[in-house]
Amino acid sequence: MTDLSHQIAKLRQQLEHANYQYYVLDDPSIPDAEYDRLFHQLKDIETQHPEWITPDSPTQRVGGAPLSAFSQVEHEVPMLSLGNAFNEEDMNDFNRRIKDRLNTTDTIRYACEPKLDGIAVSLLYENGILVRGATRGDGATGEDITQNVRTIPSIPLKLLGDQFPPILEVRGEVYMPKAGFDQLNQRARDNGDKLFVNPRNAAAGSLRQLDPKLTAARPLEFCCYSLGRVEGAEMPEYHSDILAQFGKWGFKTNPESKVVSGVAGCLDYYQALAQKRNALNYEIDGIVFKVDSISLQQKLGFVSRAPRWAIAHKFPAQEEMTTLEAIEFQVGRTGAITPVARLKPIFVGGVTVSNATLHNMDEVKRLDARIGDSVVIRRAGDVIPQIVKVVLENRPADAQMISLPKLCPVCQSHVERIDSEAVARCTGGLVCGAQRKEAIKHFASRKAMDIDGLGDKLVEQLVDEGHIDSFADLYHLTAEPVAQMERMGEKSANNLITAIAASKKTTLAKFLYALGIREVGVATAQNLAQHFGDLRPLVKAPLDALLAVEDVGPIVAQHVINFFAEPHNQKVIDELIRIGIHWPAIEVVAASDQPLLGETYVVTGTLAQMGRDQAKTYLQQLGAKVSGSVSSKTNALIAGEKAGSKLTKAQDLGIQVFDENAFLDLLSQHGITHGDEAE
Repeated sequence: MTDLSHQIAKLRQQLEHANYQYYVLDDPSIPDAEYDRLFHQLKDIETQHPEWITPDSPTQRVGGAPLSAFSQVEHEVPMLSLGNAFNEEDMNDFNRRIKDRLNTTDTIRYACEPKLDGIAVSLLYENGILVRGATRGDGATGEDITQNVRTIPSIPLKLLGDQFPPILEVRGEVYMPKAGFDQLNQRARDNGDKLFVNPRNAAAGSLRQLDPKLTAARPLEFCCYSLGRVEGAEMPEYHSDILAQFGKWGFKTNPESKVVSGVAGCLDYYQALAQKRNALNYEIDGIVFKVDSISLQQKLGFVSRAPRWAIAHKFPAQEEMTTLEAIEFQVGRTGAITPVARLKPIFVGGVTVSNATLHNMDEVKRLDARIGDSVVIRRAGDVIPQIVKVVLENRPADAQMISLPKLCPVCQSHVERIDSEAVARCTGGLVCGAQRKEAIKHFASRKAMDIDGLGDKLVEQLVDEGHIDSFADLYHLTAEPVAQMERMGEKSANNLITAIAASKKTTLAKFLYALGIREVGVATAQNLAQHFGDLRPLVKAPLDALLAVEDVGPIVAQHVINFFAEPHNQKVIDELIRIGIHWPAIEVVAASDQPLLGETYVVTGTLAQMGRDQAKTYLQQLGAKVSGSVSSKTNALIAGEKAGSKLTKAQDLGIQVFDENAFLDLLSQHGITHGDEAE
């Protein structure tokens, strides 16, 4: 090693140590002036020798060139959400469920952590070097924000020490401390710019800047809270010990974190931190409790998109009192009539609230709410404004009763309310402007007919200007009138017409979902399509036949029957088919001919000869249930390239694993040849 390269290594080590002391331990080891001197010394050498610059150098935190857009990142291990507890009873139920599932009377050891009010991110390290940062997104897919997370000083570009795994994914929260938030808003005031509403919004906006230099200028911090993925090394057996190990590798962990015994310990911790909440230098909206033992976590597993072994005990939402000034009735896509309270604006829970949903008339009756009342507003879960109660002693003499309108406020059709339902609905269907717009938006959406370029605002404009009144009208549009519309041109109009024409080739499942049948989502539409094979058998299906479909219960079945029984709906469907909407035939396989019926498969990694969705479809044709996670109930795993942690877990559990070639052989044995068109 040359003298100059040795000097670079020493300078980087000094700066990394200083960063760790300052941003992670909050215990500066050198004065700022000395840090600046070392930094500029390193910068000068790297300027003279750019070939020696490495991604983990402290000088590289300033961010690269602006991006045009964020790319997508698929999480190898899903970033799950948490269930919520709002009171002591919820916590006791959580503890009881865990003991019941583990079949134990032993006291459970819990790890307790403040629930930071920020943005969840994933950090991937390879051989100790930060290679990727990603947002949580929908839990399965997030956005690549690597350039932005590199600018956050409390995120190590290179892990400390040398005993780290070859592959390590660390998860945590990017947040903005209260002091930094106040300073940011003060600068905005001084510059006459728009203020940020709260630290969480400020953090989210900062993290999603396409220019990383803007992110670098924001006072963001990162605190880790969990392990996402690890390869090539054994991790500690307790979650709390994993966090301690993260601290040794250079990550910031929350000093308020604690391990307690039993649910009583959790409740004591909750009360203690609630008392300290306002004194903390960052915002929190509750406490996260996790079963500390990793082996017990694995036994408990997951339900839906949340772990059974963790829960977020939320703090009571902040409340304020204001005046209910008016009631408006909104009409949704399905015709639901929802009363919305218009309020005298009030600042609560970090935002200014001027309206709140009342859900339905039963809620209005329960609250005994009247126009002119003083009402208490709560941001439930710190998100949705709700009217908690009416202050009856403040009721003015001229307070007005609230009654359900007899006619739809949009189309003047009759409003009906079925006795068994809390929601009132407009009977106007597709003649109702509110339903028509929302129905067309839904029809054109990505998971439905997937008409590229037909966004919500354009749908509203097309309806408002009289170009379309129904689904079918979309397919009669021509480019010329569309090109004359605001923010459209000849090229955009032609692209739209092409996309509409392309949407005629679809799948039965997408078409069913696009129709907007109540409570028929993507999964239910897929099940209906696979079960009946074509539209006509479904349209004529009696209740018993619908109930035989997986995940279809009496309510959904009745909605399907009612939808197809309406003549105007049949008319719309017939017209769409005449226009040319079509889908490939589906071969319906009898239950007796489904060799994988009752078995659960998981598909992971990259399959060279097919997409994972196609692999899942093949498995479903054979009767298998396809799950997103590996558990003791999994029968087999289909593992493509870069299978990751799911493959490791399947091997640990002794689950049968098929590579892609073995999977193709399995399909062939059961009469499926890859390449045949499948829905």
